[in-house]
Amino acid sequence: MRALAIIKQTRPILRNWPAEAAGRKNMLLLIQLRWIAAAGQLLTILIVHYGMGIRLPLPAMMIVPVAATGLNIGSLAVLRQRQTVASAELFLALLFDVVALTIQLYLSGGATNPFIYLFLLQVVLGAILLDTLSAWAIVFITSIFAGWLATAYWPLVLPDRFAGALFELHIIGAWICFALIAVLIVFFVTRISRNLQARDAGLADMRQRAAEEDHIVRMGLLASGAAHELGTPLSSLAVILNDWKRMPEFATQPGLIGEIEEMQVAVQRCKSILSGILLSSGEARGEAPTIISIRIFLDYIVKEWSVAHPGVSVDYDNIVDAEMEIVADPVLKQVIYNVLDNASEASPDWIGLSVDRSGDFLRLIVRDDGPGFAPEMLENLGKPYQSSKGKQGGGLGLFLVVNVMRKLGGDVTAENGIAGGAIVTLLFPLDTLGVRRKDSDGR
Repeated sequence: MRALAIIKQTRPILRNWPAEAAGRKNMLLLIQLRWIAAAGQLLTILIVHYGMGIRLPLPAMMIVPVAATGLNIGSLAVLRQRQTVASAELFLALLFDVVALTIQLYLSGGATNPFIYLFLLQVVLGAILLDTLSAWAIVFITSIFAGWLATAYWPLVLPDRFAGALFELHIIGAWICFALIAVLIVFFVTRISRNLQARDAGLADMRQRAAEEDHIVRMGLLASGAAHELGTPLSSLAVILNDWKRMPEFATQPGLIGEIEEMQVAVQRCKSILSGILLSSGEARGEAPTIISIRIFLDYIVKEWSVAHPGVSVDYDNIVDAEMEIVADPVLKQVIYNVLDNASEASPDWIGLSVDRSGDFLRLIVRDDGPGFAPEMLENLGKPYQSSKGKQGGGLGLFLVVNVMRKLGGDVTAENGIAGGAIVTLLFPLDTLGVRRKDSDGR
């Protein structure tokens, strides 16, 4: 139940994360567009003022690209500290660009300036980046500013050589504006669309993970319930077998005594498995945390697994530093057991297990000499009921392993060996395992 509560609490965060991450990417695109706009405005002002001889209010017009540069520098500094951007922040950033364009147009002829059509670029960006209400707000604001610029603006004074060519100049400016808008729309809208597609894919992945976690919770509840139910009959069997072993009728028959002892071992094994299930379904680390060397912990797991599977030869190689200690967790044991069980089912005579350290991860590599993974298995690794064994309900082992490793912040990869067989690699993050080194006095 606690696991289910945690999933419910984290779902809103997971649901919003891809959207906010896409918002950060879109803010970076707006910053890039603002760099282009500032450079383009500066270049256009210099060409018109000095090249064409059309006098412009340079000090006032230079304020806009300077302000845009300052805003970009500040925005980049903020984005280095944050990974998310809200929709309201995108709206304010786009509103700044609209106001900046309005000021430049006011100082350069208002509605008579052919670059007034750049307002359309702001409308397109708003329609893609913002929610419906904010997008319509951009439409309303740009319409008001465009109408205002038709009556209020700083008139341009043209040199005498352009006195009869005003229409031609306007046509050339309109063509340049059209080409500029077309290029910017294609360039930025395609990139924004990729960001939105990545957000949608992230949302779909989060929903899939939430569904898989729900599936795990249901299976965990069923397993713990079954463990409670099976505990009583197994205890009864243990008592009965112990009584049978002491009965005079069986004491004279060594064959029956041997079979009874085998049954006792099997019953004890079942009770140990159920105890592990019950322990793993609770707060394992909080209930009985045990500090143990990584090497000893893994050696014990391999030894215990080998005793339970006497027919399988385990080629075991552990080169992890014996001084490194972890918090022993039954969940880790169960993960390793599942991978070893799967390998032994595909390769009942031999499996290989090597353990080492890879950076900040503990790496376990399990090999077998079986038929290997089918291509569809590799493509759907970790999905429930994906199994090559043809058994009903099969495929849950790797499904549980992948999801537990995901919760631990680790990773699971699977591949087929060059010479045949399958290779499964587990990467456990050392900080999640609570790794520490022993003190010099052994504590």
